[in-house]
Amino acid sequence: MRPPAGAQIYAPEFPPKMEWLNVAYLRMVGMLDRSCVLIEFFDTARINSHRTLPYLQGFDARYADHGLRVVGVHTPAYSFGRDTELVRTAAERMGVRHPVLLDPDYRVWKLYGNQGWPGRYLFDKLGILRHIHYGEGGYAETEEAIVEVLSELEAADLHPREPLIPLRPEDADGVMLEPQTADIALPADRGRLELMGDWSEGEDYIEAATPGAIATATWHGGGAWTVLSGAVERPGLHETDGTVTAERAGVRLHGFQFTVALPGR
Repeated sequence: MRPPAGAQIYAPEFPPKMEWLNVAYLRMVGMLDRSCVLIEFFDTARINSHRTLPYLQGFDARYADHGLRVVGVHTPAYSFGRDTELVRTAAERMGVRHPVLLDPDYRVWKLYGNQGWPGRYLFDKLGILRHIHYGEGGYAETEEAIVEVLSELEAADLHPREPLIPLRPEDADGVMLEPQTADIALPADRGRLELMGDWSEGEDYIEAATPGAIATATWHGGGAWTVLSGAVERPGLHETDGTVTAERAGVRLHGFQFTVALPGR
């Protein structure tokens, strides 16, 4: 969506002394005038961040030479996401190549008043906010806004082209979707699970006290993912059928996430 007519909302400067991936550091003021900047708040442990990444990469590939700078801000939804090395490894596994600012304490999130993952903000060469989008979708609208702001750069040499082709049927503009099950966040939503074995509660998880403990969610949607940490080989997002069985004590279950489905699927 576009900001309110007449509003001039300027890009906040990145706070100093924060960690970055894929670059030493960036300053917003250093990119503007000759570039337009697309910021996306994301989390390596959110399935919707995985699903939007190919579109970000597509925008970067199409428009970087025309003045677009894509910058990710990693603000963790889960406690283990504050670990820099875990995030670095997960971002490499995802194939994130653009600069990423690590925001474990939500400093940048609060500067933007961001409202969820992913949160997308496009700023023109003057640093004025021109487009906002929360969640998945809106890719054609985002690309239209990118072309508009890049056309205002003196060095821009844009040629008309068709927007990126939707990667999934549910990504097409105007498509009808089935309601999906709401995400499960633990321990608050513990009552939505069928639990077998001993589970204890932690900061933002339930933890298996014994091997073989089972947690099962009832869900409807296109797919289901669970978020695990603790005594697991790979902390983060794992595809699931709705049931998690702890192979060992100390497995931490942070929640379940679900994606949308097309009608009849």
